[in-house]
Amino acid sequence: MKKLKKEYLPKEFADLDFPLEGFTDTHIHTGPDVKPRLMTDVEAALSAKEERMHSIVIKSHHEPTSGRALIASEVTRFPVYGGVALNSSVGGLNSNAVEVSALIGGRFVWFPTISYSSVLMDWSRVEDILHIVRENQMVISTGHLKPVDIFTLIDMAKSMGIWRIIVNHPLTEVVGASLDEQVEMAAHAYLEHCYVACMERHDNLDPGLIRDSIKKIGAKRCLMATDFGQIHNPWPVNGMKLFINSMLQKGVSIGDIHTMCKDNPQKLIKI
Repeated sequence: MKKLKKEYLPKEFADLDFPLEGFTDTHIHTGPDVKPRLMTDVEAALSAKEERMHSIVIKSHHEPTSGRALIASEVTRFPVYGGVALNSSVGGLNSNAVEVSALIGGRFVWFPTISYSSVLMDWSRVEDILHIVRENQMVISTGHLKPVDIFTLIDMAKSMGIWRIIVNHPLTEVVGASLDEQVEMAAHAYLEHCYVACMERHDNLDPGLIRDSIKKIGAKRCLMATDFGQIHNPWPVNGMKLFINSMLQKGVSIGDIHTMCKDNPQKLIKI
């Protein structure tokens, strides 16, 4: 198979030479999708492969990516993981959707994101989902849940012996967790900080706030991801380099970056 053309690496990123070898991006939005995306599943995999990354995780708000990830992995011979986001388009808190995703090889279950305001958090249905998650050693992610629901979900998962838990972008407006709440969440979950939050057309978050959270909580309980794939943002591989450079400039150590971009995500994914 031909290598991906270098159009994905524009001139303004020529000085971003930080090696991504062995790293994992746990949050990438790819096409096909109902929204325009910068790259397809296969293109995202090829760009990560060229950077010698370990793996990527592809996500859609609207449909499962488990089968898509399997195809992308086989086509590119590079590890791509997917799962299902429990939004209205798949029936919300639908245990059947989770079970089918698991059977296809899906590794991630994202709780409601864009449908959070319309999907009723029926905790009996959540319990059914968590049983499937536990049986298949899947990773649960809190999506766009607010802190009160995040704590309930973490408590339920913990009581069932589930430890593969990610709190997605806790500093963004959609979640809005305080630093104290983040510390409490991190006792039993990993906090996933995404660089998209720092983009002007998103939350325009000060990267220093991510640095402060990492310093307070500790890199051993954090992940660094991009959440890129929007047509107005850089390619995810470049986004990861920008994120890393930003954190280095803010005083985060290279060792901590390896922990958050390599050790932690691969511990979660590994069965």
